Amino acid sequence: MINRNLYTFLEEWKKSNSRLPLILRGARQVGKTTLVNYFGESFDQYLYFNLEKLADKELFENIENLESTIQLLFLSRNKTSDKKKTTLIFIDEVQENPKVLSALRYFYEDYPHLHVIVSGSLLEFALEKMERVPVGRIEYAELHPLSFEEFLKGEKSDAILNILKEVPIKNELLGPIFQKFHTYAMIGGMPKIVFTFINEQNLSRVINLYASIITAYKSDIEKYAQNNTQREILRHIMDTAPFEIDNRIKLANFGGSNFKSREVKEAISALEKAKILELIYPTTNTSIPAYPDFKKSPRLSFLDVGLVNFQLGLHKELLNIKDLNDSSRGKLIHQIVMQELKSTSYLPTQKLNFWVRDEQGTSSEIDIAYPFKNYLIPIEIKSGASGTLRSLHEFMDRCNHPFAVRFYGGKISIDTLKTNKGKEYKLLNLPYFLAAWLDNYLEWFIAQ
Repeated sequence: MINRNLYTFLEEWKKSNSRLPLILRGARQVGKTTLVNYFGESFDQYLYFNLEKLADKELFENIENLESTIQLLFLSRNKTSDKKKTTLIFIDEVQENPKVLSALRYFYEDYPHLHVIVSGSLLEFALEKMERVPVGRIEYAELHPLSFEEFLKGEKSDAILNILKEVPIKNELLGPIFQKFHTYAMIGGMPKIVFTFINEQNLSRVINLYASIITAYKSDIEKYAQNNTQREILRHIMDTAPFEIDNRIKLANFGGSNFKSREVKEAISALEKAKILELIYPTTNTSIPAYPDFKKSPRLSFLDVGLVNFQLGLHKELLNIKDLNDSSRGKLIHQIVMQELKSTSYLPTQKLNFWVRDEQGTSSEIDIAYPFKNYLIPIEIKSGASGTLRSLHEFMDRCNHPFAVRFYGGKISIDTLKTNKGKEYKLLNLPYFLAAWLDNYLEWFIAQ
C-alpha cells in the first residue's frame, strides 16, 4: 500500500459528526479499492461488496427495503449490527446496480451510525441513470493517479520529502529532485505500475502493464457504445488523444478522422465520464470568477503522463535523456503540471482553465488561469528556461494585481518585469516539480 494523500481526508470524514455517505470517484486502476480496503482496517467491522460478483450483487436486489438489505449484508459477512462498533460498508463497482446510489439518502437518514462508501470504475455512467440525486445527503471525493509526492512516499524518499516541505527550497538542492521528478514523469502515477517499478526497477516489465490498462479502458468504455460506429470513434480517440495533448482541438475530424463534431463530442463525453481524459476550456476573464467559454476550442488533458508516454512510445527516449526539456517539445511538461495541479483537489467539480484573448486579428494564450484567494493568477508553463512572455504581458495589463507564475526547468526566483504598457509586476519562477505545492509558494510569494 503506497500512502495516499486522500487517506487523510478519509480519516477526517470518519471522525466528522456531519459525515454523509461518500461517493468515491476516479478512473479505473487509480487505487480506489486498495485505498478503501486499507482504510477499512481502521474500523471495528469492515464489510466489502463487489457488485461485479453475482453473489454480492444479489444482496442488493431489494435495496428499496433498506432494513432487510442491511440485515442481509451483515448476515452475509457473519457480522452483527452494533452501534457501539465502528462499521464501514464499502460497495464497489456500484454501476452494476445504480439503485444503490439512490438508496444512499436513506443510509444517511435512517442509519447515520454506519460509514458508507460507494465507488466504481464507471461510476459516472451510473450517476447519470439516477432518477433523483439525493442532494445534501451524499458527499463526493475523487482519487487521482499518484502525485509526485505520493510517488516519493512509495520510494521512501524521505529526505526529498522533507526538503519539499521547505518554502522556498534552496536552489542548491534542486538537482536530485529534478532527477527524481524525471523518473516520475517517465513512469507516471498508476499505482500498480509504480509499485512494480519501485520493487523491480525494470522498465521492460512495466511496459506490459501499461498495455493491459489501456486495453481494460477500451474494453470498459466500449460497453457503453450504442453501435459499431460509436465503438470505432471511441477506439480512434483513445488511440489519437495522446498526440493531441496540450493542443487546441477541434471536434470535427478529430485526430485526422472523418467523424463529425457531434459524434466526437459524444465519444469524448463518455471518456470524460470514465475519467480517462478531460477537456479544458478557456476563459477570457482576468479576475475571479474564471467563467469558461464553451464556444471556444478546448485543450485536451489525459489521465496520466505514464500512459501518454506509453502510447506515444516515449519511454526509451526518456530513458536516454537527462533533461525533460529535451523531450517531445514540452508537451509532457504541460501534461504533468496539469496532472499535479489536479492531484491537489479531491472535489470533482473543480476545473482548471486557460486564458485567451482574441482581438482585432491577434491572439494571446496563458496556459493556466489559477484562482487563488481573491486573485486569478496567470501561469505559464515553459519547457525550458527561455521563451517569450508576450501573452503574459497582455494578461497583466488587464488584471487587477501584480502577480504571475512561470513553471520551467530552472531555479526558484522572483523577477520584476514591465509590460509594454508600463505596468510593473512580479513573476515567480518555479521548477515544474513544485506544481502540487503551488498554493504554499503563492502564500510566500505574495507575502514578499
